[in-house]
Amino acid sequence: MFDPRVFRDEASLAAARAALARRGPNPALDAQLDELAALAERRRRAIAEGDALKARANASSKLIGARKAKGEDATDLLAEAGALSAQAAQAQATALAADAEFQARLLEVPNVPAADVPAGDATHNAVVRSHGEPLPSGSPKPHWELGQALGILDFERSVKLAGSGFPLYTGLGARLERALITYLLDLQAREHGYVEVSPPFLVNRATMTGTGQLPKFEADLYRTSDDLFLIPTAEVPVTNLHRDEILDEADLPLRYVAYTPCWRREAGAHGADTRGILRVHQFDKVELVWFTAPGHSLAAHEELTRHAETALQRLGLAYRVVRIAAGDMGFANHRQYDLEAWAPGVGKWLEVSSCSSYGDFQARRMNIRWRAKGAKPEYLHTLNGSALGLARTLIALLETYQEPDGGIRVPAVLVPLMGVERIGPKGV
Repeated sequence: MFDPRVFRDEASLAAARAALARRGPNPALDAQLDELAALAERRRRAIAEGDALKARANASSKLIGARKAKGEDATDLLAEAGALSAQAAQAQATALAADAEFQARLLEVPNVPAADVPAGDATHNAVVRSHGEPLPSGSPKPHWELGQALGILDFERSVKLAGSGFPLYTGLGARLERALITYLLDLQAREHGYVEVSPPFLVNRATMTGTGQLPKFEADLYRTSDDLFLIPTAEVPVTNLHRDEILDEADLPLRYVAYTPCWRREAGAHGADTRGILRVHQFDKVELVWFTAPGHSLAAHEELTRHAETALQRLGLAYRVVRIAAGDMGFANHRQYDLEAWAPGVGKWLEVSSCSSYGDFQARRMNIRWRAKGAKPEYLHTLNGSALGLARTLIALLETYQEPDGGIRVPAVLVPLMGVERIGPKGV
């Protein structure tokens, strides 16, 4: 949640406006901040008015007692005290209504970019490092041709089952996906010390709100008739594990890894990257989630990103790390790197991971705090990153490891899990 304290004075609000402006021009957001400032002022005035009325009502009550003690008539004071109490109650109701509207609208304000995040739109994204030598594009086949020829991707039957955007892996294709999931989980849990969790795939409205999917992105989500939501990423249930908790400093950082299927309606415009499995409504993903003290979140972001990179390196894929500009970052993001793997068949860099730091933005929404010894609780910082998103990782693998006869060589780290060294033209 956007820090509500910035609405306490003009200087803080001006600084927040300047930081948010680095995301790009947004008249609607400017108007929203004006409305929030007005609501905050309305609440302050109503509280001050209510306190003054209560003080006057209390003073009248004392005078009433004094008159009654003397045997004097206090009818006028009783009427005045009653009127003052009613006015105070009305002021309190005004303050509560303003605060409720303020809190609801605050949920729609994006996070402030970190100071080192480049201003501007996607044209200001910057490659900070790369690994491996990208294979030349042109001659390699795209994954949809390879997958159909090898019998590991079935597009016709997937459309029959669910419509476009819902992949169907068959034979060694299904085994390859399963091997990838197992490998990625084991890598992070065994080598990097993450705690593996298997969360629910359906979550409630409060859980979606906590990580920032609601209320802004409800139209992009799959919702059931009983108001549960299919998760768009494991980040949602895993980051909510500690909602409304206070964590001890000695327990931080907490680091989790989870595999889940993911569902998103916004799979791209019709005709844009819709061939094969470039943009899909359902995909599998292994996700990393961190909870850390604020002073350690910058280093944590770099470490988390390196952990995701390790997976790409072990799989032998060429990739690059891109620092995302403020205007291209996600709604809740404070700082973001994207990892893009090279897919020679389609001749594109494909985002296979987004590693993000949120500052205390999500922690405020979920009321997750930490406490140093002898100190008061404060909001901690959350981070997450894909390690990795499987659909596009599979694209990069199929197109990178294809052989002249149309077969696919299995990456060495996956051979023990696959039980084969290659997927031949007949799918064997």
